[in-house]
Amino acid sequence: MQKNWQRNTWLMAFCVLCTSASYTMLIPFLPLYLLDLGTPEADVPFWSSAVFSITFCIAAIMAPIWGRIADRYGRKKMAVRACIGLTLSYAVGGLVTSPEGLFGMRILQGFANGFIAAVLAITAAIAPRQQLGVAIGTIQTGQITGSVMGPLIGGVLAHLVGMRTSFFLAAGFLALATLLVIVFLDTPPTPTQSEKTSAASGSLLADFHYAWQNKALLAMLLLCAVVNMANMVLQPVISLYVAELQGTMENVALNSGIVFSLGGIAGALSTRFWGRFGQTNGYYRAMGLAFLGAGACLFLQYFPTELYGFAVLQFAFGLMMAGTMPAINAVMVEVTPADFHGRVFGLTSSANQTGAMLGPIIGGLLSTALGIRPIFLVTGTLLLLLGTVLWQRRKHTGK
Repeated sequence: MQKNWQRNTWLMAFCVLCTSASYTMLIPFLPLYLLDLGTPEADVPFWSSAVFSITFCIAAIMAPIWGRIADRYGRKKMAVRACIGLTLSYAVGGLVTSPEGLFGMRILQGFANGFIAAVLAITAAIAPRQQLGVAIGTIQTGQITGSVMGPLIGGVLAHLVGMRTSFFLAAGFLALATLLVIVFLDTPPTPTQSEKTSAASGSLLADFHYAWQNKALLAMLLLCAVVNMANMVLQPVISLYVAELQGTMENVALNSGIVFSLGGIAGALSTRFWGRFGQTNGYYRAMGLAFLGAGACLFLQYFPTELYGFAVLQFAFGLMMAGTMPAINAVMVEVTPADFHGRVFGLTSSANQTGAMLGPIIGGLLSTALGIRPIFLVTGTLLLLLGTVLWQRRKHTGK
């Protein structure tokens, strides 16, 4: 299968793009959908919080379980399971008639999660070791590209055909991804008897115990949570900050969306570069540089007094932050046995979901207590400190 690793990697990257775009074309507009469902305006903030958070909570709980099942029964089967579940959940989203129904749809979506984790485990199995960074970078390019395209597509569709029809179109994108995975994705090799280890045996509790004992793996999981926290910490307040910088509320939603998407565009452009840089120069070196650069860009966002300077720094932040996840995922593959990789990326998904939950909460609390600008100083300093530690760590790991 390794001779076809490039074809399979690009196929999976396209499917990841479809799933990511389907998610982001709808999620930012859920509060508007709640209004369409007849939710009283005063109740929209409560229901928005509920439908946003429930999927993250369930996905974080289920991810290690799905990863364990993937290692036992097959990672391609787990990718197909996730795709089918997501397709059904979006189709249900187009049928609901109440906020309670939308909440139930988001519960189903949480249980359906796990596609990207399965894809990363497959990538780790099929890519040659010397090409692992580029392969993972390709998958994450698809993910970032989809996350950038999604809100743009969703905004246009919501305007032209309405939110309900957008759910059915998202289900169609996911059905296409499901078909491509079933028909064209080669089944990845299973670990040989010599590759099997005691780390992959035992209970789910044993998986957590192994992750706790494996200090390098534990550190990478914590870094995953930090990366997603830093990416999401501005979400509750970015529109307010954009309004503050431009001095008016006019077009604030449009301008906020453009500014926020700049980081994603930069990430899509640079992720494969970072993957190649890490496999050539060492993954800890790549992580150190990426965290230092991202921290500096966040810290500097405290200072602009007009929107253009902030937008430039958001783009630079995306360029640097894109270097973190390919290196983190590659290190996790290197420090764990082959028959544990499904569980590794299940644990990674839990860490990502946890960071995604904590980011908006921390951003909201900091902005309430200190104002919006200090958020950049706090999170920028955190990333700079982590970058310094990782840069020092490179001396002990070599390439």
